[in-house]
Amino acid sequence: MKSLFKILIAIIVLQSCGNKKEKVSPLKETITESVYASGIIKSINQYQVFSPVNGLIQKILVQEGDTVKINDDIFRVKSETARLNTENAQLASDYGTVNSNSGKLNEAQANINFLKTKLKNDSLLMERQRNLWAEQIGTRNELDQRELAYKNAVAAYSAAVFRYQDLKRQLSFTEAQSKNNLQISKTIAGDYTIKSQVNGRVYNIIKKEVESVTTQTAVAVIGGAGDFIIELQVDEYDIQKIFAGQKVLIKMDSYKNEVFEARVDRIIPFMNERSRSFTVEAVFITKPTALFPNLTVEANVIIQTKNDAITIPVDYLINDSLVMLSSGEKKKLVTGLKDYRKVEILSGLSTADVIIKPAP
Repeated sequence: MKSLFKILIAIIVLQSCGNKKEKVSPLKETITESVYASGIIKSINQYQVFSPVNGLIQKILVQEGDTVKINDDIFRVKSETARLNTENAQLASDYGTVNSNSGKLNEAQANINFLKTKLKNDSLLMERQRNLWAEQIGTRNELDQRELAYKNAVAAYSAAVFRYQDLKRQLSFTEAQSKNNLQISKTIAGDYTIKSQVNGRVYNIIKKEVESVTTQTAVAVIGGAGDFIIELQVDEYDIQKIFAGQKVLIKMDSYKNEVFEARVDRIIPFMNERSRSFTVEAVFITKPTALFPNLTVEANVIIQTKNDAITIPVDYLINDSLVMLSSGEKKKLVTGLKDYRKVEILSGLSTADVIIKPAP
């Protein structure tokens, strides 16, 4: 009997607890509408360093944490292909000079000299035949042949001179082109010493000496030494709400229970098709004592703030537009601003009302 009595008491207590419902009254307070975004910290001018050629890392000239200036040497890459290309360009340059092809020019000049002598001889024979024909000596056919021979000699001589000049132009062009190609090869060979593109700091060295690299392989990360930006990813559905100058509240795992203030600085007008998001850059107004690239952040971009707004907790709403009064009556509302905790009530409730939290 005692056991049965205890069970009955327990059932009565549970029923009474189940009948107890959470109640609140609307509050007049400040509410803020914001857009959530996640992202990372990046240094100013941060970039990944890539090798300009496929090869082996011959020498790493910096260490992580070192400060560098523009054009400071940071890596040396050895490329056998590049060396052979430079040697081939040197050979082509040596072979392509006008002096190296003087034999072709001398041959062309000798042909001009021969045709010039032949032209003079054909001219003399033609004049002699004309004089004989004037004295009625010889035949008209012989004169015609002499005149034709002279004309052919003139054409041959002119063609030889043209070929000589064209050959000389071609050789000059080839010489200049081969010298340019050699200079390009030497310039590219200079790029095998990778240099810093910014004044900043070496944050990460990805590759080791003697490791192979390609033009698609990052070897290091370099960025500005002092200033940092916040790179946020904003969903495409929210991007139309974001403008430069808006206030941003930042939380970071590395600084728990602290909130830092920033502002929107730039919106990249291009959507990432894979994530369906836009990149938004923000700058710190109040920032942590120490920052490092790639620290993760969570942010709320403040869209608008309203003081003295009547608010209720979001989880007291029924179907986004109704609440349950303490009397059991359902009341229709007109809502305004909303965040993840509370919602503004534009009409339908006052601070004197009491509402009940709906069952989950």
